[in-house]
Amino acid sequence: MESKDACSPPSGWALLPFAVFALFYVGISLWANDFYKVSMPVAFLVASAAALMLNRREPLERKVDVFAAGMGEVNIMIMCLVFILAGAFAAVTKGMGAVDAAVTIAQALVPARLMLAGVFLVSCLISLAVGTSCGTIAAVGPIALGFAGRLELAPALLLGAVVGGAMFGDNLSMISDTTIAATRTQGVRMKDKFVANFFLAGPAALAALALYVMLGSAADAGASVAVTWRHLVLVAPYVLVFALALCGLNVMLLLFAGTALAVAIGVCLEAFPFLDGLVLCGKGTLGMSETLIVAILAGGLFRVVRANGGVAWLTARISSFVKGPRSCEFGVFLLTALVNAFTANNTVAIVIAGPVAKVCADRFGARPVRIAAVLDSASCVVQGLIPYGAQLLIAVGVARAEDMSLGSFELIKALYYPPLLALALVVSMLLPRFMPRRD
Repeated sequence: MESKDACSPPSGWALLPFAVFALFYVGISLWANDFYKVSMPVAFLVASAAALMLNRREPLERKVDVFAAGMGEVNIMIMCLVFILAGAFAAVTKGMGAVDAAVTIAQALVPARLMLAGVFLVSCLISLAVGTSCGTIAAVGPIALGFAGRLELAPALLLGAVVGGAMFGDNLSMISDTTIAATRTQGVRMKDKFVANFFLAGPAALAALALYVMLGSAADAGASVAVTWRHLVLVAPYVLVFALALCGLNVMLLLFAGTALAVAIGVCLEAFPFLDGLVLCGKGTLGMSETLIVAILAGGLFRVVRANGGVAWLTARISSFVKGPRSCEFGVFLLTALVNAFTANNTVAIVIAGPVAKVCADRFGARPVRIAAVLDSASCVVQGLIPYGAQLLIAVGVARAEDMSLGSFELIKALYYPPLLALALVVSMLLPRFMPRRD
């Protein structure tokens, strides 16, 4: 499979399935004036069928093998395991009262007008510490949605703050996969990349924080609440998840540990019997079914597109217009963004685009540390905005686990940090003081 992916000649026709996906999903949704009319799995099935009809020189059985290999790719399966555990964790913590308890504690400590900004800031800090946006969204998402009813804040706005903060930390964290991939492909130190990246992500985060302060100023303070020992015990699963994450524990293990503790506390406090706790776990995992289907189909689709030469064609086309340091940065930004859109994985996008970016940087005198920052930032911008990416899928899944109807495009409208990061990145390429120096 890998040798076929590597040897396929570049072909722009390989990208046709993505056009089919856009026309089918967005086109029908606009025609019906309702983005809930077409489910995401159906749109991916249609796009996958289009992908399998391309490249008639290959037998259908061979193309199905490539598609199945993409569906079962290791990163896709790990992502699905995270989805499953996140669904169980969200369902059990809600069932035993942890979400309400966390909201009560936060409402007692933080002014209502600053709660939205506080959700964004907490997500930034947790993701920066743990290096994973998916784990941050799975842990903070249910708590944030608890404020929707208490403070009359829109669920999309609250989840948008969580996703934005999670992408900020994922971009800057030194233990993030994207940071490791960006620094290793460009041969730069993590400390240097952090400094260069901070001047991009910092202004974007401050602007987003200011927006959330203004948008949250109209939140209804509601009645005053009192915190009891029971509230403190109920939030123990969240405390455990955060603590284990800060210790660098694997996201799957920490979600499993948090779920087990939630079941134990729920039984001890008589929130539910033990068997009902297991039922909640099952319902939580089943609530992620649509998310799992999208992730698996996306993995197969992207593998076929890559096998047919789509990624290679994009790489060749973008590299052709690079003429100097500034255009090199723009080219790397565009290449990373497009590859990320087609792979729905920011780490994979950096791994694919990184070697090409390194060659261009060496040839045209672009600073490697700037290229590393552009790679990581561009991937986080796209990953935080695509409706079929892991981050938005988890966020939507968390909303459904909380019995809230929230679509991916509705959530995208409430995302502010990724567009602000893109703006900061483009501005940095245009301003003279950010211009790369020739060595």
